[in-house]
Amino acid sequence: MPKSKQRKNRKKYTPPKSEQERLELEEQERLEELGKSDLAEGTLGHTLEQTFLENEFDAEEFQGRSEKFINDNKGMVLGVLGICLLLAAAYFFFTRVYAPGQETEAQADLFQAQQYFDRDSFRLALQGDGNFPGFLEIIDNHGGGTKAVNLANYYAGISYLNLGEYQNAINYLGNFQSDDIMVSGMALGAMGDAYMELGDESQGISYYKKAAARNPNELVSPIYYLKAGMALEKSGDFAGAKDMYSRLNEYPNSPYSQDVKKYLARVESKI
Repeated sequence: MPKSKQRKNRKKYTPPKSEQERLELEEQERLEELGKSDLAEGTLGHTLEQTFLENEFDAEEFQGRSEKFINDNKGMVLGVLGICLLLAAAYFFFTRVYAPGQETEAQADLFQAQQYFDRDSFRLALQGDGNFPGFLEIIDNHGGGTKAVNLANYYAGISYLNLGEYQNAINYLGNFQSDDIMVSGMALGAMGDAYMELGDESQGISYYKKAAARNPNELVSPIYYLKAGMALEKSGDFAGAKDMYSRLNEYPNSPYSQDVKKYLARVESKI
C-alpha cells in the first residue's frame, strides 16, 4: 500500500487534556447552564409582571365604573343608605329603649290587678278601679310582645271563666303563650272547661287531652286525664274513657289517681 493512502486513513491523534483543562471545561459548561436558567426565570418574571399589570388595570377600570354608577345614581344610593340607617336606629330604639320601658310599666300596672284577682274580685281585676288599670286596659295599652301583657291575657281568661263569660275566656286564653311546666297546661285545661260549659264536649275533651300532655307532670296531668276520662265516659265513649283513666297509673302519687281502679272497673263493665 502506498504511503500516501496510509496517511489518509490514519486518525488524527489528540493528546489528552491536562486535569486543569478538564476542570476549566466543566466550569464553563456549568456557567452556560446557569445562564439559560436565569434567562428562563427572567422570561417568567416578565410574564407574571405583565399579568399583574393587566389585572391592576382591570381593577382600576372596575373602580372607575363603580364611581360612575354611584355618581349617576347618587339619589338612589343615598336613599337606600338612609333607609338602612333608619331601620338600624329603629331596631336599636325598640329593643333598647321602647320595649324595656313598656315591660317595666306593664309590670307595675299588673301588680294591682293581680291583687284584685287574688281576692276573687274578678270584675275589678279585669276593668280596674279607676285609679289602677285592669287586665283589659293593660292588654290594650302596652305592647303585645311584653311578658306582662302575655300574663294579663291568662289572668283575663281565668277571670272571665269565673264570671261565666266562657267565650271571652276562650278568646283571652287563646292569646296566652307559655312553656311553663304548670301554667301552659292549666291554660289549655281552662279552655277545655270553657268549651264544656258552652256544650262543645268534643272541643272540651280535646283541650283536656292537650292540657294533660303539654308538659307532663304530677300536678297538672292527672287532673286533665281524669276530666277527659269522665267527659268521654259521660258521652258513651267507654274505650276512650278507659284509655284516659289508664294514664292515671303513670302518676301513682297524685290524689287524682287514688280511685283509678274504680274508674277502670266501671268503664270496663260497659265495653
